[in-house]
Amino acid sequence: MEAGKESKPKQPCPHDKLVYDSEHGEYVCLETGEVVEEKIIDERPEWRAFTPEERGRRARTGGPLTTTVHDMGFATAIDYSNKDAAGRKLMGKRQELVKLRKWQARTRILTSMDRNLAQAMNELERLGDLLNLPSHVKEEAARIYREAVEKGLVRGRSIESVIAAAVYVACRELKVPRSLDEVSRHTRIGRKDIARCYRLLLRELDIKVGTTDPVDYVPRIVHALGLPGNVVKRAVELLNVVREHGVSGGKDPAGLAAAAVYVASLELGEKRTQKEVAHVAGVTEVTVRNRYKELAKIFGLDANAF
Repeated sequence: MEAGKESKPKQPCPHDKLVYDSEHGEYVCLETGEVVEEKIIDERPEWRAFTPEERGRRARTGGPLTTTVHDMGFATAIDYSNKDAAGRKLMGKRQELVKLRKWQARTRILTSMDRNLAQAMNELERLGDLLNLPSHVKEEAARIYREAVEKGLVRGRSIESVIAAAVYVACRELKVPRSLDEVSRHTRIGRKDIARCYRLLLRELDIKVGTTDPVDYVPRIVHALGLPGNVVKRAVELLNVVREHGVSGGKDPAGLAAAAVYVASLELGEKRTQKEVAHVAGVTEVTVRNRYKELAKIFGLDANAF
């Protein structure tokens, strides 16, 4: 290298140009041919499977860890099929297997915290199915409840009310539109108790949740009414204009979304009655009518066209 000249720093290979050579255990750059990394351990299984059933038979590990099971999914279970690993029936061992299952179930729940979590996770699964919640929301609700148990917030309160509050917090955090009334409708606990536990979780666990956006409710309402996708687009456009006018402040987001869907359906010739829209949105018909009048003033619609 000539004096006074400095070598330029080497530019790393772009990630989209790296390929894995399984035969040699190397990562190679397609542009320069450089071996970026070598002697890589292949962590994939040595067997191959071409169907989900075949994959399930050949796998030697359990399911992934999950917070929605009280023991995080570590424990195993003795099958009720009374068959060995080769699929042959076990003859003369029925009573022994019954005892083994009984003791295996007892050893899974040893402490009071285990019993609390087992009951709470069963309630979470039931509530999640009734509210049709995705798995990531249930995982977050389980995490919140576990943190509440560790801080002693469940002591003196019903498990059902705290887990319902945790579900509502998770929905608010992850922008999944579920109202407090919907959550309380599927529990034996009153709305006030769930709201009290909700405020407790926010305060003690230092959780910050934003305001609910009416736009989050639009796809759910449109799908329940069987309307096409262009209604979603138009309703979102209407809500964005409403937000600019400052009308959405202090209003029930579900009611505002229901009114926007109602207006959009009228404009696009997919008319639904206010009663139908109110029913699927979980609000009263009066709420839809009042929000419609507010939207009518902004967009110059006939406020009396119900």
